[in-house]
Amino acid sequence: MPGTSTDYLTTARVNAPADVVFDHVTITKRITAWWSPVTGSGLTGGELRFPMVADQPPLLVRVDEATRPRIVRWTVLECTFMEDWVGTQPTFTITALDDTSCELSFEHRGLDDELECKEMCSRSWDHFIGTSLRELAEGGPGAPNRSPRDLARRAAEENA
Repeated sequence: MPGTSTDYLTTARVNAPADVVFDHVTITKRITAWWSPVTGSGLTGGELRFPMVADQPPLLVRVDEATRPRIVRWTVLECTFMEDWVGTQPTFTITALDDTSCELSFEHRGLDDELECKEMCSRSWDHFIGTSLRELAEGGPGAPNRSPRDLARRAAEENA
């Protein structure tokens, strides 16, 4: 149907307050624990650098908006190892359900069916948002990039 978005979108219920989830997508130490090592500032106007691939410049994102506790929106400025990502907008929308739980919707605007990496990137976001970030916010372990659980997930996908 024309006009229907094919951008990546996932939603997870998180048994943690909205402020906790917001902190997990804005504080670098917490982003590292669920996704990937990062430096910089996760606040509005900041930049985040993710050295995700050896011998490649880091993924660079600008934090367009970080409004506690409901939205964090990034724009990918540089990504030499995944050039299709440049200009895309990973966006976290957090909706409090009550004092102890929230719903996290994550949309990677621009990560659509036109991009070669859509399927692989979608599986990765499913893991990092729906498993790693959710579990970490709920007080459990994260499963960030290249962790034993992430590597096991990748191996299972390759063998499927």
